[in-house]
Amino acid sequence: MSKSKATVPQARDALDKFKMEAAREVGVNLKNGYNGDLSSKEAGSVGGQMVKKMVEAYENGIK
Repeated sequence: MSKSKATVPQARDALDKFKMEAAREVGVNLKNGYNGDLSSKEAGSVGGQMVKKMVEAYENGIK
């Protein structure tokens, strides 16, 4: 099975930076690479924070 690739390669770095920022905001110790030691709750809180920030950006007209 192949690893999925971003349509825009530069988007990968931006998404990784965004994910790390969201993790810091919710107090999850996210590291580069494998994070299989995170609980489902921790991983979900990072994803939820990312979605929350994307919705806020959209509502404020930031793209």
